[in-house]
Amino acid sequence: MLVRFATMSIVTCLFTSPAFADAEHTKDSLDKVKQQVAEKKAVLIDVREQAEWDKGHVDGAVLLPLGELAKKAHDADFAAKLEKMVPKDKVVYCHCAKGRRALLAADVFQKLGYDVRPLKPGYQELIDAGFPKAEESQKK
Repeated sequence: MLVRFATMSIVTCLFTSPAFADAEHTKDSLDKVKQQVAEKKAVLIDVREQAEWDKGHVDGAVLLPLGELAKKAHDADFAAKLEKMVPKDKVVYCHCAKGRRALLAADVFQKLGYDVRPLKPGYQELIDAGFPKAEESQKK
């Protein structure tokens, strides 16, 4: 419970901070996003929390909760680890449940020098658009 409160406090600060108000949702179509990810030209980052991820996620997505990203963004060691996990030569598409956290995460990624394109469609909309659920692909 304390962790959830702390995460929500960080997110609340981000929502109200003028420093985190620059990003806009991408105009890239979901077909383009799927193609870019399939061709390994882009990475899909899920910025939802672990519990949301555990209920279902897009196959091939990388979990990086907004609370963790915001908390560690100014840590040089974290930035180096992040670059190994998410190379800067790839487009970063980030998504959440409804699109708001993706915007906040995009601001952090932009400040770290990434070409980030936050998605307005959330997890369920991605699944409805044909992005594979991790559970489905693992059964095959």
